[in-house]
Amino acid sequence: MPIYVNLDLVLVKRKMALKDLAARVGITLANLSILKTNKARAIRFTTLDALCRELNCQPGDLLEYGNDDGTPDHTRSSDND
Repeated sequence: MPIYVNLDLVLVKRKMALKDLAARVGITLANLSILKTNKARAIRFTTLDALCRELNCQPGDLLEYGNDDGTPDHTRSSDND
């Protein structure tokens, strides 16, 4: 699945540790780790909402559509270009 979670990048930008985010959002460290390492198969909207609220970001800051080769495509351009 070519959708990637950029939680690690957002955490670095916010200078926040994963364990601190887990405590603030009320999600186990293990479940956040699964998201961070892109091993999650799904994410609930309530979880996405809580992450965006605590990280002061948009869902698009956390989720990215990428390549089928297993890597996110940070340089992907819009089809409207």
